[in-house]
Amino acid sequence: MPLSLLWLGLTLLGALQIQAQGSTSHLIPAPPLLRVPLQPNFQDDQFQGKWYVVGLAGNAISKEEQGKFKMYTTTYELKEDHSYNVTSILLRDQRCTYFIRTFVPSSQPGQFSLGNIKAYSGIQSYAVQVAATNYNQFAMVFFKKVSQNQEYFKTTLYGRTKELTPELKENFIRFAKSLGLTDDHILFPVPIDQCIDE
Repeated sequence: MPLSLLWLGLTLLGALQIQAQGSTSHLIPAPPLLRVPLQPNFQDDQFQGKWYVVGLAGNAISKEEQGKFKMYTTTYELKEDHSYNVTSILLRDQRCTYFIRTFVPSSQPGQFSLGNIKAYSGIQSYAVQVAATNYNQFAMVFFKKVSQNQEYFKTTLYGRTKELTPELKENFIRFAKSLGLTDDHILFPVPIDQCIDE
């Protein structure tokens, strides 16, 4: 009897481990950076400033979050060395939450890596690439990170205002799908005023 309980316990443990491993193994693979468009003649001084996150798509993002996911802002502040201080402000649990990081220029204009990456536990690599922008209305930015040997990617549709034209939203959906994502991985955060307009 004790031996059969031991086998039952080991079997359940093995099933839980397989289930836990399977929960991230179904992620859509991240495309290589070479397959992601890069904004020609990127102008870092024109890109800086406040952007609203109007659209979000990624291999760890679920359409089920639509309606619950609130709009947030990301502000890019250009430094003398052409890196950016990047501050995102989100509303979480009725409080304003601030995420501050540095994006350091990479091999080409419009490509960046995460500065001081060792300070972020578990993150092995983090790349940012501006895919398209007209600077004064919209931007589409691609992010790719490896965390605990798992590859994640997302793309954001930024707007200088909270509302963008249906055409820009459609372009964003097409871009996200070109990266291998489906409708289930694309959402448009709910516009809010708290935190992001202060």
